[in-house]
Amino acid sequence: MNNYIALIITFTLSLVFLRLMDFIAHRGWLDSKLSRKYIHIGTGPLFVLCWFLFDNSPSARWLAALVPFAITVQFALIGFGVMKDDASVKAMSRTGDAKEILRGPLYYGIMFVVLTILFWKDSPVGIVALMMMCGGDGIADVVGRRIASPKLPWSQEKSVAGSLGVFVGGWILSALILFVYVTFGVFPAPFTGYLVPITLIALVSTLIESLHYKDIDNVTMTLAAALMGWLMF
Repeated sequence: MNNYIALIITFTLSLVFLRLMDFIAHRGWLDSKLSRKYIHIGTGPLFVLCWFLFDNSPSARWLAALVPFAITVQFALIGFGVMKDDASVKAMSRTGDAKEILRGPLYYGIMFVVLTILFWKDSPVGIVALMMMCGGDGIADVVGRRIASPKLPWSQEKSVAGSLGVFVGGWILSALILFVYVTFGVFPAPFTGYLVPITLIALVSTLIESLHYKDIDNVTMTLAAALMGWLMF
């Protein structure tokens, strides 16, 4: 497929998903904290699977990275008050304050731009790191709020259930996306050879996410996963 057509399709699918979640949250059909996490979990895998639409030319990764870059710029404009978008604010913030978008959601987008450019389809490192952020950090809050469990001794804001959610969610999403890439021959078989590295990356990511640093875990755990992936792969 022509890379510019692939870019249009990827951007359209990503935008439709985001606007759908914005619409649902704005209508009050879904709690804003939950819609925020659905966006966190769902946007990444959709974007990474769209990489199949692009060819292997040197410019492909840069064109693909334009999608998260454009969305991240939009987040920044909304957060700084340059653009007014009540639906996006309701869907992506915890309290309805537009400035919250300048933290977690903005860092989320930056990580996608950086890792897309650095690793692309050349290595599973970027994919695993991004899926740890999406599945791990995204599911942690959902699980942690709904399952009562002891708090972590070193981080009273984090729970055992939430940390298990990070590990399981990140592991499953990474394994699923890598399975697709191995099946279609992008990465060498066998798929089972990736399971031990994914497990170790998930463990380190879970530990980093469990630390008490607020709002920057999209950066810290993703970079830790990328570093572990670089060592393992």
